[in-house]
Amino acid sequence: MSEVVIQVRENGSLKVTGAVTVVDADGREFALPEGTAIALCRCGHSQNKPFCDTSHRRVGFTADDSAPRAV
Repeated sequence: MSEVVIQVRENGSLKVTGAVTVVDADGREFALPEGTAIALCRCGHSQNKPFCDTSHRRVGFTADDSAPRAV
């Protein structure tokens, strides 16, 4: 099993690499291509939620990533 890594992109999506399963609110799994990274929407404007469609660029999304880290 590969390590899961979530990379916060500056003013953009969350890039997820590793073996993950994404499940919707009804309990259905999304079919994800094995061995590839996925990008999850962080701005709330994607038309392909929960996945990023680069809408953050169009809307000028600015992230506040300066929150204190959990210990």
